[in-house]
Amino acid sequence: MISKKEMKAFVKFPFKLYKNNNYWVPPIINDELESFNKDKNPVFKHATARFFVAVKNNEIVGRVAAIINDTEINEQQLKKMRFGWFDFIDDFEVSKLLLEKVKEIGLANKLEFMEGPVGFSNLDKVGVLTDGFEHIGTMITWYNHPYYKNHFEHLGFTVEKEYLENKFPFKNVDPVPLKRISTILKKRYQLRSLNFTKTKNIMPYVDKMFELFNITYAELPSFVPISQIEIAYFKKKYISFINPEYIKFVVDKDDNMVAFAITMPSFSRALQKAKGKLLPFGLFHLLKAKKESKDVIFYLIGVHPKYQGKGIHALIFLEYQISFEKRGIVNCIRTPELATNTKIAAVWKNFEPVNHKKRCTYRKDI
Repeated sequence: MISKKEMKAFVKFPFKLYKNNNYWVPPIINDELESFNKDKNPVFKHATARFFVAVKNNEIVGRVAAIINDTEINEQQLKKMRFGWFDFIDDFEVSKLLLEKVKEIGLANKLEFMEGPVGFSNLDKVGVLTDGFEHIGTMITWYNHPYYKNHFEHLGFTVEKEYLENKFPFKNVDPVPLKRISTILKKRYQLRSLNFTKTKNIMPYVDKMFELFNITYAELPSFVPISQIEIAYFKKKYISFINPEYIKFVVDKDDNMVAFAITMPSFSRALQKAKGKLLPFGLFHLLKAKKESKDVIFYLIGVHPKYQGKGIHALIFLEYQISFEKRGIVNCIRTPELATNTKIAAVWKNFEPVNHKKRCTYRKDI
């Protein structure tokens, strides 16, 4: 049984490992603790996790979360041992010790391979950063030292999935073709865009959005469906904190959801100033960023398979163009996307994105 003090030490280890690092973005400590709390995070209804730290000279020098997702194993028949929240000093003895614990649990549960770093689901952080260390992280990605890659290779792991992170200046979003395409598509398919100024008006659509998320992302190799109880949890915890105008939906004449997108202001600098705490000043920095940040993160975007390849995303980007122009947005930053996902690459190509980071997950047979 892990005590609250021990779990807090697990969460706080990276604060020491990345002290004075200009690119690491710390989490809010209490949020991180809640995500690991079996009584609060509904993911534990169908997943288990064990948390380990490596200790040397009475100090923590590494950590890892060993995760088993029952949905993935029992329903998808993927015998995968997950691991995440993997941080360590540049010492092969430390990284080896931690991954051996992950392997032990995988063997005990008759799993076939381990892969990481990954979280509990597709809504969690993913991947080891392998390129772009000189760019600041985001609140929804892990940052790591360059030596992490060397440790995986030294320990016999191979790259399983590669992810790309891209960005582009907002000025690259030309509203003229978006208006033309949107007018045609709205008429042809009887569609309409939904914009919001109040969070309470978004809530009735959130369940539909996550249902579409499950449909849209199902073909990706790393996908694990989001359960109804998880949807309720994410709705309560996260949707209310996102600027209402940063969430866009497209629906058909019967109000069925056709497409969705969630963006958020960049909280990176605000989180660095907060130093893991909301009080006394952390919340002030976050609220200031929510209102004033000129960088925006594209978190999730999806189009119903029935409408993919028809340019539906133009409707969403037009609405964002209008909203972001009012706010004076300068940069658009995308979250990690699978390098093999050619469909999503086609969505962004007209904005001339630049790849500024690469990351990957590593795999090893058990």
